[in-house]
Formats: sequence, C-alpha cells, structure tokens
Amino acid sequence: MPALTRSQLLLYGALAIALLLLGARWIRSADASEAPVESYRAQDGGGVGIKENGGEDVVVHVAGAVRSPGVYRLPAGSRVTDAVERAGGPAASADVNAINLAARVADGQQVVVPLEVKAGVATGAVSEAGAEGPISLGTATLEDLDTIEGIGPVTAQNILDFRDEHGGVSSIDDLDQVPGIGPATMEALRARLQP
Repeated sequence: MPALTRSQLLLYGALAIALLLLGARWIRSADASEAPVESYRAQDGGGVGIKENGGEDVVVHVAGAVRSPGVYRLPAGSRVTDAVERAGGPAASADVNAINLAARVADGQQVVVPLEVKAGVATGAVSEAGAEGPISLGTATLEDLDTIEGIGPVTAQNILDFRDEHGGVSSIDDLDQVPGIGPATMEALRARLQP
C-alpha cells in the first residue's frame, strides 16, 4: 500500500474532526429534546410552543382574585396552580383553598379564584339570605348545594367533585356534565347559583 502524503493526512484528519463534531452536536440535540419540561420552562419563562408528550399549548382565562387576570398560554399538562401563578399569583383576598390547584387545565377553560369569605360574617344571616340570593359555586359547600330544590347530597357531592376535577366552574351550564342533573335541575341551579 502506498504511503499517504502529508496533504492527504491533513484532509482525512479534518474529515474525522468534522464527523466527531457533527456526532457530538447530534447527541447534544437528542439530550436537549428529552429534557424535562420544567427545566425548559424555567429557561423560557413559561414560553409559547412548549410541547409535552406531543400535546399542544392550552389557552386559559384566569379571573377572580389574582393579581393580573387575563388570558394566558400554558404548556399542555399544566395545572391550575400554574395558571394562577402565571396570572401574578393569588391576590391577598383570594381563597385558593376553594379551588383544586392540582387539577389539569384544559384549552379554553376559565379558572376563577374566589374571594375569601371573611370570618366576621354571621352564618345565620348568610343562610337566611342564601334562600333569596344566589350561592357562589366557587365556595359552595355540600350543605349549601343540598338546599337547592332537586339536589340531594349525592348530586351535591357530584357537583363538588366536578368543580374540584376541573379547577372551578366557569359557567352554570358546565354542570350539565354532572351525573344526576337533568333539564329541570339545571333551571333550579341557574336560579340559585352563580359561577
């Protein structure tokens, strides 16, 4: 076999280095695409276009007792707590325990953070007025819902479970997805509840 010239050795050496650099770049790009969403989100500030498990971004409306209510784009798989934090966090008067912060958000969902009920309010006055005025669905208890005609304890619990699973309820009409609620019950709910 003939000996390689110096220019041929330099050419083969340059090709080997180029191939090594391309291989290293390919390996780094594969590692970056498998990076957890949380670390990528921290670098991007929760940016647009983050995909998780092939899902697309979701757009949610965060309203109620938050610092910056509005419409926000979040990565697929985000939770209600992510939406609240994206809206500047809860306001001082917020009752974050009245909503399920761990629930996943869905595209087009409205997350409503209710105001905290002050301890100084007399419960007797509230329950007497409750028969006349609407009950807030965001803070309603099992007992509050049980006072509505056509709602028993089982359906009231189903409504509370639905509210917790969906991170709140943006409209009374959403409750038609709850088992045990028919058209007549929906009319009673519209008359006695507010979102």
